[in-house]
Amino acid sequence: MEVFDCVSTLSSIRSYIDKEVPEEVIMEVLEAGRLAPSAHNDQPWQFILIRDKSKLKEMKKYCLSGSFISQVDFAVVVVTYPASKWHEIDSTRAVQNMALTAWSHKLGTCWIGRLEEKSLKNYLNIPDKLNILTVLPFGYFDERLTNSVKFRKDPEQVFHLNSYGNSL
Repeated sequence: MEVFDCVSTLSSIRSYIDKEVPEEVIMEVLEAGRLAPSAHNDQPWQFILIRDKSKLKEMKKYCLSGSFISQVDFAVVVVTYPASKWHEIDSTRAVQNMALTAWSHKLGTCWIGRLEEKSLKNYLNIPDKLNILTVLPFGYFDERLTNSVKFRKDPEQVFHLNSYGNSL
């Protein structure tokens, strides 16, 4: 899939089918995150791959806005180093790389933002000094349930030329 096709069709997926993702695809998704650019090349991230189905089911109680995590084939916990000034921005770039790469393989994901972070850190043995940015569930989904037409504001509502308020 071409990059712009991924960008223009990418959707958040919250319902998954039971189908195993090949190991090489999982590693490509992780590698896409690792290769993201970062300020000063700090690479302020760590990625915890969760494959164990019982662990994914258990994580449901820590993922307050992502109970669907129990349906996926794998998840990635994105851990950041707060000592890096740009850790959230840089790691978000890594997340977008992973989401687009997954989408190109017909895998869905959805940023889980509401977490019981302290409990999840304990569960996954993540040191207190580190931050959990998000948990990304990944899996195949019923493509018939996605809406290929996304609502987006018209270009004249968001594009400006040379200064704010100057229509492009």
